[in-house]
Amino acid sequence: MAAPPEVRSKNLSGTYIMNKALSDDSDDILKLQGVSWFKRRAISMFTLTLVVKHYTDDAGIEHIDIDQTLSGGIPGTSENRSLDWEENSESDDVFGAVIGQSKRIKLEEVEDEFLKSGWTDDTVEDGTVLAVAWSDPENNPLTWRAEMTWGFEVLNGERRHARHLKFTSSDKKGGPIFRHLYYDYVGT
Repeated sequence: MAAPPEVRSKNLSGTYIMNKALSDDSDDILKLQGVSWFKRRAISMFTLTLVVKHYTDDAGIEHIDIDQTLSGGIPGTSENRSLDWEENSESDDVFGAVIGQSKRIKLEEVEDEFLKSGWTDDTVEDGTVLAVAWSDPENNPLTWRAEMTWGFEVLNGERRHARHLKFTSSDKKGGPIFRHLYYDYVGT
């Protein structure tokens, strides 16, 4: 389902379902992040739902809290992002020890062409969410880095929440992996 015009990168609150038919396959990335074959198969079989709460706190810091569930109501991980560019460490059941940071950024400040192209006019106007995560070198034997921009695109005539992912790994030779992830908006 298309996202309504009032749902923008500055107001992401709502429920989204990953559209696997439109999204690029990310199994190769999950493998490079050390996700087991069994977990990768389970991820590929289930549908991912995101429940997003987007707000600004009393100190003026923007937050995006995301609860993930898999089809059948199976709880997934929670992402609580503060768009303040502070580093945050966590241990994730899927990805292991991870460090991440997030901020709102104007697209002209994004260096990589893949991460900054294809967005709707409102995403260009509001800026995109830049979310960066990498393996914690002290607690994770793998070395990888994921950079994502979040916003909206028009795809097949419908406005959709999208994420552009650039992934690099010490185990992947020949340059980064680029992926598009698309989500259907299902309401608030």
